[in-house]
Amino acid sequence: MRKVFVALTIGVFFFLFLGGCDSLKIGSESEPTISLKPNSRYSCVVLRVYDGDTFKCKLESGEEVKVRLIGVDTPESTKNQKAYRDAERTRTDVEEIVAMGKEAKRFTESILKKGTKVVLETDVQVFDKYGRVLAYVYLPEGKMLNLLLVEEGYAMVYTIPPNVKYAELFRKAQSTAMREGRGLWSKGLREK
Repeated sequence: MRKVFVALTIGVFFFLFLGGCDSLKIGSESEPTISLKPNSRYSCVVLRVYDGDTFKCKLESGEEVKVRLIGVDTPESTKNQKAYRDAERTRTDVEEIVAMGKEAKRFTESILKKGTKVVLETDVQVFDKYGRVLAYVYLPEGKMLNLLLVEEGYAMVYTIPPNVKYAELFRKAQSTAMREGRGLWSKGLREK
């Protein structure tokens, strides 16, 4: 039995390291390959906005990452499973959800233009289950994008522990935006 184990080990070694298997992946596909630390800051250049709360950027290391804003959620900008769930949960037509999502995306795109240098601040949990970097995002003038989206009424508070560093700040901003009917709150946005 021991000889079989040794032979298999040597065989795997030769296959992986000498013969090579470029496509062998260990771990899940969404498992991040970059190394970012909790409660840290990283410079990043915006490459593309996916929707109101998700974008792609290039770190100083050259690695490209998909970033999901912490603590906020914008409506979906396409008809997908989440858009239908949100429509059902809020009793809002899915077309209305998507229209608001597209408006939130346009707002984010107006701020995060390609080439904009931003700073990512991580919290306790650095990656989500999809391998996206979870971050508070600071614009060149120092304003936090997450907070700005809530203040202007294009996002609602969406807190998932352990990333709760600015949760109270977001809740206060949302309360004000709702009361004043800012952004999507004036167009029928409803809390989930």
